[in-house]
Amino acid sequence: MEELIKILHSEKLTLVVKSADGKVHRFSQRGVKDLFTLVTTQPALLCQALIADKAVGKAAAACMIQGGVLQVHADVMSQPALSLLQAHGVKTSYSTLVDHIINRTGDGWCPMERLSRDESDPAAIITKIKDFLASK
Repeated sequence: MEELIKILHSEKLTLVVKSADGKVHRFSQRGVKDLFTLVTTQPALLCQALIADKAVGKAAAACMIQGGVLQVHADVMSQPALSLLQAHGVKTSYSTLVDHIINRTGDGWCPMERLSRDESDPAAIITKIKDFLASK
């Protein structure tokens, strides 16, 4: 995991995934977009993967759970994400735990955190993400 965290920081990425075959995949899109794309188009890449992520909210956690991620480290993790990941047996670590992920302007809740707030089923959260992204 230390190797992935080092790559995340040194290369200024948003997401690093070490797949079950040992390959390291690098991503740099903001938000949940990379994880959502992976879980919906390349779920095998997430199965039994190790992840280092810049920020993990509940929507990102749902994508990781649906993909079968084994372990995740986040620089920033929301309490709802931590609870969901732990409830599904995903090993977690974080640098900072927050009540919720904030939006990019810093003046409110992240839209993904808000849309997943009252949902506990990862599959239902992914449907909400899909609907949200389709409306953009």
